[in-house]
Amino acid sequence: MDLRQMEVVVAVAEEGGFTAAARRLHVVQSAVSGTVRALEKEMGTRLFDRTTHRVSLTAAGEAFVPAARAALRAVEQARAAVDGARGELRGQVTVGTMQGVWAGLHRALAGLRAEHPHVAIRLRQAPVADIRQALREGAVDLAVVALDRQQQRGLVTRLLAREEMVLAASPARAFPRDDQVTFAEVARMPFVDFSPGWAIRSAVDRAFRAALVERGTAFEVNDIVAASELVRHDLGVCVMPESIAARFPDLALRRFLRHPPRWNVMVVRPRGDTPPAVAALLRHLT
Repeated sequence: MDLRQMEVVVAVAEEGGFTAAARRLHVVQSAVSGTVRALEKEMGTRLFDRTTHRVSLTAAGEAFVPAARAALRAVEQARAAVDGARGELRGQVTVGTMQGVWAGLHRALAGLRAEHPHVAIRLRQAPVADIRQALREGAVDLAVVALDRQQQRGLVTRLLAREEMVLAASPARAFPRDDQVTFAEVARMPFVDFSPGWAIRSAVDRAFRAALVERGTAFEVNDIVAASELVRHDLGVCVMPESIAARFPDLALRRFLRHPPRWNVMVVRPRGDTPPAVAALLRHLT
């Protein structure tokens, strides 16, 4: 067993298939498949169940992948220690984020690249629940996300921004007031919701529950641009963070009269030692 075999297995597990893993590793799919088969033969057990439509880890694979990640991290830390002794910083940082959440992340990534050009950056965009799990598994080094208090357990967090959410609507839609709206008024309108698991959806659900108002969902999307298009054509209204809504200046925005939905955007990482490349990126996140 060698480090390359571990890297290939981890890539297949994280990408969910051999083709995607091959793209990530910049090799042909047959090389990935051959590497996995050779390791499975060496270990005397299958690491993946393969079907026509999906690839999933076996029980042996579930046990192997965390250990392989730990081994790869140890090697990366050893290399980083040597590079640090020579005055260079190398390595890879995998950053998780949710769609629509930046909070200065792009500036931090640019700053890290300018300061340490030999550090490779991977950006992984996923629902907040998936990112939280990836942090716990070691598949993501740090994340810029919006977590509620319960989701923060076991993680090191630092607040980046507190943000209020607003209602986005077509300028053609009539409202009782020009600049404010109530939950009851929104509940009577066709609503564009984000998918369950999205942090925006969770914050909006909590706010409507607290207001004792039940809303219906006319559309459920997993893309901010798709939500804005539905709103733009007056097919529904949508609640979104103010910084996201500001990207669509042709939409009419209204604040909630009382107790608006809010979220806290934070940088999050697992507990324990922080690799030098991750620490360098954290310094750029303010």
